[in-house]
Amino acid sequence: MGVESDDEFRDFMRGRWSAMVRLAYTLTGDQGHAEDIAQAAFSSAYSAWGRVRRAGDPDAYVRAIVIHENSKRFRKQRVREDLRAAVPERGTGADDSLADRAALHDALSRLGPRQRAVIVLRFWLDMSEAETARALNCSVGTVKSQTSRALATLRKNADITEGELR
Repeated sequence: MGVESDDEFRDFMRGRWSAMVRLAYTLTGDQGHAEDIAQAAFSSAYSAWGRVRRAGDPDAYVRAIVIHENSKRFRKQRVREDLRAAVPERGTGADDSLADRAALHDALSRLGPRQRAVIVLRFWLDMSEAETARALNCSVGTVKSQTSRALATLRKNADITEGELR
């Protein structure tokens, strides 16, 4: 890459780093894993920056890499996750908000990685079914069925409704 491309990538990464770490944290429930996943995602994006730029939506491209990097953790060996740890504070906020976040992370911990990814993309990032399907490299029907199953599990185990997830 040239100096101009390096500068463009550096600006993109600085602007999107925190959002990608938050996405990875939502998927993993662990700040260390989240930062590792975001770093790996940006590393992959850097090595293919020309292709990422040509894709037209570098943000969506890197989001897909983050999701893929998270799912790679489960291929090599079964990773035990514990999303019940205390959610780190992010500046000023009401105690209710932190309790709500902790409850949401607790509920998400009961889902498998695929269902968790669907719920995070659909309701946390407010992506459409088609966008979610593209990000997860699956069909819209799979997104619908995984969403339905995940919401049923959440309702059963944590009394969370679809409206509370938005």
